[in-house]
Amino acid sequence: MTSKDFKKIKLPDAPGVYFFQSGENIIYIGKATSLKGRVRSYSIKDLIDTRGPLLVDMVFHANKIKWQKTDSVLEALILEASLIKKYQPKYNTKEKSDKSFNYVAITKPARNAFSIADAGGEKLPKVIVVRGKNLDVKHRMFDKIYGPYTNSSQLKDAIKIIRRIFPFLDDKSKNYSEFYRQINLVPDLNDRKMYLQNIRNINLFFQGKKKKILQNLKKEMGVYAKNKEFEKAGEIKRQIFALQHINDIALLKLEPNAYGLEPMFRIEAYDIAHIGGKSMVGVMTVVENGQPNKSEYKKFKINSQSDANDTGALAEVLERRLRHTEWVYPDMIVVDGGVAQYNTASKVLKGMNLKILIVSVVKNEKHKPKAIQGSEKLIKENKLAILLGNSEAHRFAIAYHKNLRNKNFIKR
Repeated sequence: MTSKDFKKIKLPDAPGVYFFQSGENIIYIGKATSLKGRVRSYSIKDLIDTRGPLLVDMVFHANKIKWQKTDSVLEALILEASLIKKYQPKYNTKEKSDKSFNYVAITKPARNAFSIADAGGEKLPKVIVVRGKNLDVKHRMFDKIYGPYTNSSQLKDAIKIIRRIFPFLDDKSKNYSEFYRQINLVPDLNDRKMYLQNIRNINLFFQGKKKKILQNLKKEMGVYAKNKEFEKAGEIKRQIFALQHINDIALLKLEPNAYGLEPMFRIEAYDIAHIGGKSMVGVMTVVENGQPNKSEYKKFKINSQSDANDTGALAEVLERRLRHTEWVYPDMIVVDGGVAQYNTASKVLKGMNLKILIVSVVKNEKHKPKAIQGSEKLIKENKLAILLGNSEAHRFAIAYHKNLRNKNFIKR
């Protein structure tokens, strides 16, 4: 395929899986946070330097590209593994031996298991990650196996997301099951029925059958409500909502931006954390070309504010950071909040005579992104990186605030 061929393809700016074909034969399968951006990255001139000779050879032999959209990046990750296993594309299997990949395995449950007293004895099935080289040795332990997954970091993040929707036991749960239950990573383990429902739905999710899961959950919620088991009905309702609103920002960090690999684009995201103005801190996180650069993250202990003045704290952080002219200035600044935070950032930049692009991420009542304010064109081109930077800033700020708060408490 040539660069002209790529320009003719109209792909959506949405997550999914793409297929390079030679005739009707699928020769490569990949996943994308943005199908448009990911596939376009194969048309750059220095592909051999950035992606290697194997993929250059694949692009040369391909004459057709197809794709399948998904509702989330998480589902794209799972669908990719399933389709690679099914079709065994030539250029996927050449990349690396399956024995070095990771698999998700679900262990076989005991036939009669009414207690979790010794979960390590497989009274209830577990969901674990297994290296390909260990599959042959442990295969008889498993009821279902999914994979291979080529990126261990993404798989780890994916498992965390799935576990928040359908809590389960893993190979470390024997000693920490009560702790996991308290933070909602495992359900009430005395209710074997509900636990096995979770495992069944996890199996369906790894098979790409989300619609079937939603149908099952709605039926189960109706049964629990009819029997006046309202707590269990509430848990099912939570699972339905979580499945329909999958929060997979953690998986956005490993894809190129919508323009492949072009000049460096630096985003700095800022957030403030405190409780009633106490132990107030600010942070700066950095996303370069769609990926976090954690070595450049910065922490700021707020000095100028004695009350819960978020905009005042934001102004302090921005002024202190921007006085460091020896640090590379960003192409874009992302602030957490609405009009007040956006205007505060604009005022600081104007006062310092700096022309840097600004956007603000507006949150809902559950502190989840609901809108981005700023240039529509700018937001469209950088939406994933903006959300990633904002998510990283929130996480980093909360961690720094808790650490400072604990230190202050010990001093007392």
